[in-house]
Amino acid sequence: MAEVAVQTVETQLPAPRVRFDRNELSGAFGDIGTDFPLIVGMIVAAKLDPASTLAMFGLMQILTGLFDGMPMPAQPLKAMAVLVIAQKVSGNVLYGGGLAIGIAMLILAATGLIDALARAVPKVVIRGIQFGLGLQLSTLALKDYVPAEGVGGYVLALVAFLIIIFLLGNRRFPPAPFIILLGIAVALAVRVNPAALAQGIGFHAPVFHVPAAQDIWTGFLLLALPQVPLSLGNSILATKQITTDLFPEKRVTVRKISFTYALMNLINPFFSGVPTCHGSGGMAGHYTFGGRTGGSVVLYGLLYLVVGVFFAGSFQQVVYLFPKPILGTILLFEAIALLALARDMAHSAAHLALVFALGLLAVDLPYGYLVALVIGTLLTYLVERGKASLIEKLH
Repeated sequence: MAEVAVQTVETQLPAPRVRFDRNELSGAFGDIGTDFPLIVGMIVAAKLDPASTLAMFGLMQILTGLFDGMPMPAQPLKAMAVLVIAQKVSGNVLYGGGLAIGIAMLILAATGLIDALARAVPKVVIRGIQFGLGLQLSTLALKDYVPAEGVGGYVLALVAFLIIIFLLGNRRFPPAPFIILLGIAVALAVRVNPAALAQGIGFHAPVFHVPAAQDIWTGFLLLALPQVPLSLGNSILATKQITTDLFPEKRVTVRKISFTYALMNLINPFFSGVPTCHGSGGMAGHYTFGGRTGGSVVLYGLLYLVVGVFFAGSFQQVVYLFPKPILGTILLFEAIALLALARDMAHSAAHLALVFALGLLAVDLPYGYLVALVIGTLLTYLVERGKASLIEKLH
């Protein structure tokens, strides 16, 4: 009886906000396929300081994991990252754009406008945006990452894929550490020079930076404005929805998510860090690979913090430690987790069709996420109004 009583008391204890175990470690790598290539691409294209970029990105993860107490990681702002990589935008403009979007998000949160937006956008539209992001990530994984190293890359991706299929959901032997170690072992055997890696070890602190007014304005026009639609749709609304899906007991509001988004971007530019946000894909990735608390995000952050502070001098070697086929395989499962969220729209053929259509709009059109957000919301209200009118006529 005493044993039963103890078990009953234990089941009533609240889940820990932060836990460190093998599953949290596995979850820690759930979003690396998205983040790492974008961060490396920005460092190279904009000639950013690797120590500052990596260390600040890691610090944002740690703060987010401790504050939120769930696997809701920080991510680089994707639209900004793509523009920086494609157009080789300078680091100063990038930092200015980060500060600009941080101020904009703070205004949306402080005034309550973000709450009004959340009330106006139907759930089916959020599912469409998530579906579009899932399509985008799966295409990136299969088209760019998996084939990156030729036949050997395909073999490596296949082995990683089979390991994940075999171990996914296994709480005793979660898959991510095995495939990350596999990638590192292959990299050390083929591409990484261990002596050069060791030679660059040293202490590197983030570089203090004060954005100039001109860089803030240029960053706002060039980088922040294209980022806003994706941030509203995926970073805020879709992230709120996936927290409800995965952690219904947590009381997370769009305003809270917006405040942490703003805070990160009010800190990052002053220490030469890249702009960061939240994202439904990141949370799906951490959860898929085993993360259930903020511990997975803290561990993920520690990886970047340690690499930035102690291994920035070996940046060229560190890049090769995570082969693209491995990152692409992880990214593919993150994408599948996002695509699978659409299953709760299967009760309505019209809603499911709208999810698919909005996902395609988001991926294929310029400013696609904004178009999907606006058109999807209008269509949903028109359909609901039409149904209401029909019911009235029948009565």
